[in-house]
Amino acid sequence: MTKVESADYLKKELKKIEKWEKNQKGLWFWEKIGRLPFVFLDKLTPKFIQEKIGLMIDELGSFIQTGGKYLISEKSILKKFTSKDSSIERDIISINQLEQLPISTMDEVANEIRNSRTKMATIQGATTGIGGLFTLAIDIPILLGLSLKVLQEISLCYGYDPKEKSERIFIVKCLQFTSSDIVGKKAILEELSTFNQDKQNEQMISQLQGWREVVITFRDNFGWKKLFQIIPITGIIFGAFINRSSIGDVAETGMMLYRKRRIVERINQLEKLQANTVVENE
Repeated sequence: MTKVESADYLKKELKKIEKWEKNQKGLWFWEKIGRLPFVFLDKLTPKFIQEKIGLMIDELGSFIQTGGKYLISEKSILKKFTSKDSSIERDIISINQLEQLPISTMDEVANEIRNSRTKMATIQGATTGIGGLFTLAIDIPILLGLSLKVLQEISLCYGYDPKEKSERIFIVKCLQFTSSDIVGKKAILEELSTFNQDKQNEQMISQLQGWREVVITFRDNFGWKKLFQIIPITGIIFGAFINRSSIGDVAETGMMLYRKRRIVERINQLEKLQANTVVENE
């Protein structure tokens, strides 16, 4: 259906992603400094806010097991691809066919989704910022839903089906990566480096015991809103900024990690094809 990229191109793109991964490890010092005020701020947070944050653990658990209320339909994503090129309009009818498209086409649609969702998060953050601290209870589940939604959409862009449990685990690991410090990021990258191996998939559930860090870091990030949303209306500015940056970071992580999986898979396919060709010629 579509010409596959060369091995040189794929390896070059893989190096770009690996460079991005290394850059993610340079934020640890500032993250630690930024979290210091939250020990005190948490004590001032109303109980109903704390309870709402605690529910996120159950929400994420439900998402992994069944997709819960967050599981999306792939139709709208497939439609985005058919509008890109008239020559593939009749070909794209399933996710399995979608995964054969060029990486550049996948990137284009994923970027569109990232831009769209960050704009949506900006508006949502500004809206819930109007009421000050107490509207944070509304903001928390909405932002979690947006995060899971954009990661599912990006997974589809690169030909992976979030209806599969293993992909929902990968999505939560992407969410965890976005929220982790340097130690957590390194551990997650090591886990995900062999994600496509059968043994790794069997072990991922047990490795998710650290996914509660996602909830803890969400609580920390919301600490900024706790600080600036004490006065209603002021929270509009900070709510819009923080939600925009949160979804932007989540989308970037999803794009990089899913893109890496697809590139590595294609490199492996090319290497196997070359090896088989050599054997046949001997």
